[in-house]
Amino acid sequence: MSTDDVSRRRFIRTAGGAAGVAGATAATTGTAAAQEEQPVWPSGAEGNVGSYQDARGESEVTVQVGAGDQGLAFDPTLLWVDPGTTITWEWTGNGGDHNVQTVEGGGPASLDSGDPVGEEGYTYEYETSEEDVGITHYHCVPHTAVGMHGGLAVGGDIETESTGGGGGSGAVFVPQGARALSVATFVAMMSTLGLAFVFMKYGGTITQDEE
Repeated sequence: MSTDDVSRRRFIRTAGGAAGVAGATAATTGTAAAQEEQPVWPSGAEGNVGSYQDARGESEVTVQVGAGDQGLAFDPTLLWVDPGTTITWEWTGNGGDHNVQTVEGGGPASLDSGDPVGEEGYTYEYETSEEDVGITHYHCVPHTAVGMHGGLAVGGDIETESTGGGGGSGAVFVPQGARALSVATFVAMMSTLGLAFVFMKYGGTITQDEE
């Protein structure tokens, strides 16, 4: 066997190993990025849509009332905010008359928009406070039996769990850093394979190591 043949084989083995490690790194990064910390929501609070928004750091947030295909949902269904955040529930006009009310024994926040309303553009505002810290389960009273429920988490001192990311849309949230690392890994893999092709096609000058 010629020196060039041995050199090519050694280079290919090295390039293949590097590509394999890069692929494993990318896969691991993707798995880690798909994980997300969410509050441990009460049973039933996920409602009909199941969308989730981490709005901590925002001073104002809007929740649609009468969302979904049938107009029988809150969106976002599950919301995490800081104390002092103003939440505005805004009616879409779909699904009939709705209201917002904390389920009996459902948590610290006393949500109550009053009688059910069906008017598009109607709003109910609630400013969270330190007294609301924790998780509150609320619903639309006329449509509680068909799953029009929601969850509100306030503050950081609450129980959380790792989830697969995303909300009702099924999209997976991937941090910018993880995406950048995946792109860099892909470029490195392509460069390694390109060098392997050039080496195989035109040969090399690497000599065989002494055994």
